[in-house]
Amino acid sequence: MASVDRALWQRIIQDVVANGGNIIRPWFPQLEPISLAHGLLEIQTPGPKERAYCQAHAAVLFTEAAQKATGRLVGVCFLTHAQEAEAADVPAVAQTQAGAGLASADAPLELNNDYIFDSFVSGPCNRLAHAACCAICDTPGKTYNPLFLHGPSGLGKTHLLQAACHRILHDQPDARVQFLTCETFVNHFIEAVQQGKLHDFRYRYRHVDVLVVDDIQFLCDHEQSQEEFFHTFNTLYQTQKQIILSSDRGPQETQLEERLISRFNWGLVARIDRPCYETRVAILRTKARLRGIELPEDVVCFIAGTIDSNTRELEGTVAKVAMLAQVTDRPVDLAMAEEAIGSEPRSSRREITIDDILNVVTKRFSVRLIDLQSKKRTRSIALPRQICMYLARSLTRHSLEEIGGYFGGRDHTTVIHANKTVKSMRESDPLFQATLEKLVEDVSAGVTA
Repeated sequence: MASVDRALWQRIIQDVVANGGNIIRPWFPQLEPISLAHGLLEIQTPGPKERAYCQAHAAVLFTEAAQKATGRLVGVCFLTHAQEAEAADVPAVAQTQAGAGLASADAPLELNNDYIFDSFVSGPCNRLAHAACCAICDTPGKTYNPLFLHGPSGLGKTHLLQAACHRILHDQPDARVQFLTCETFVNHFIEAVQQGKLHDFRYRYRHVDVLVVDDIQFLCDHEQSQEEFFHTFNTLYQTQKQIILSSDRGPQETQLEERLISRFNWGLVARIDRPCYETRVAILRTKARLRGIELPEDVVCFIAGTIDSNTRELEGTVAKVAMLAQVTDRPVDLAMAEEAIGSEPRSSRREITIDDILNVVTKRFSVRLIDLQSKKRTRSIALPRQICMYLARSLTRHSLEEIGGYFGGRDHTTVIHANKTVKSMRESDPLFQATLEKLVEDVSAGVTA
């Protein structure tokens, strides 16, 4: 069994980091090369769940990286520590076949041990959703039932759902908690119809204490599944069992049956938004601490200022930096962060300024800068001013006092009020939300142009 040269492994990892995108997971730095022999690269994973993920999602990524680094036709096999110990006696092909039956359609979806409340970073973008999930754990079925979380992908909805499951099971070990994706619910229903096992299906989902369904919008275009979920919902609600749902859009935009939408609104509907700069900084520090990584302040600020899309990308970047630091045996610095992100050279980038925001907003609303900095309070002036304050708070590092000072010497309470006003309008008016997103896009485009 030939060991893997560290320089070769380093080249493989660098290629994985460069091309992995959202495939990369926080535990990737724990992957270790076992051997490279007879055209097969064996890689050790931390456990069986990680091995299953790599086999399903990362095999092509690692295979292409290994072939590029070696210049040969190389295959990749992922093994757990236990499987590695047996590798001398059991052929790799046999191991793969033995593990193929593990992914049963009826197997419950395992909870991720990292998805707990202690590792979730709460900020203005998700505070209501976080508080609601904590509250329902104290009295499941009686507070905020149902709880409906919605927001774009990668902002922490699944984290909060699983954190609630963990907390309920910790406080009530005998509680029957069912966590699954909507796709799994639909597939199980179809299988039950085909096999004549509807009674078993209904018993499984209607005799739980907590039903948690991720990505409920996938019920769209499945009329019979919607009918079944409607009756499942009613049964659980009438018996005061907790229902938690998540979606990438609000109830009204799910295109589901009106009777389902009305029931989703019976409890609490909480939106999760993209994290602001301060929250992104806190997320990076928390994720780095949990991984045992020391991120310098300039690296944290650079990543937080560059990646503003979602939490998943921030966590993926921390994983990339950790992998590069491990395989190159270098301390984490700004150059490594730029390499992990794949960004353009620092010299050709600059941070967003309040002037960038003013240029875009004044053009969009046809107002003058002197009016935004004046004491005028007419709506045609006040709203663009509030939007400027909101964007400055979200896109720059300026403090509340600095932002207020830029707009005619106003104090920090005015900036806080402006943020609350804009957030309220954004949550209640889809057209206003679209306008804000276009403004952010234009500001960012002006900086990187």
